[in-house]
Amino acid sequence: MVSGIVGVVSRFQVLSDAQWSLIEGLLPARTGRQGRPFSDARTMVEAIIYRYRTGIAWRDLPEVFGPWQTVWTWHRRMADDGTWDAVLAELTAAADAAGMIDWAVSVDSTIARAHQHATNVTRHTGGWVELHESARAA
Repeated sequence: MVSGIVGVVSRFQVLSDAQWSLIEGLLPARTGRQGRPFSDARTMVEAIIYRYRTGIAWRDLPEVFGPWQTVWTWHRRMADDGTWDAVLAELTAAADAAGMIDWAVSVDSTIARAHQHATNVTRHTGGWVELHESARAA
């Protein structure tokens, strides 16, 4: 290692220090309870971002992020408890206050029609049942 370099940057690092500082306070922290050791929040978030950017399966996460099951559990818990919603709201509000968001809205009114056989709705088109019902009514 070259002297004078403070840290080693991994090729898997996806957040800059500035980006991390924006969300760090919104994420779960150590509770002090005994049990499994607390995973590094930055590593977990970077693993989640890496997984979505690359489109890989959870089980294909590089080993540098730790066990994929731990990353998946973190992601699932933060989705369930609303952490990701809070992070999105905070980042959106900060970007809007800084004038970084253009709120132009585009509405697409495209209609994609499905063939009648693409549904699971039963249609009576004058088949066998209707013929016998009309014969009884006569």
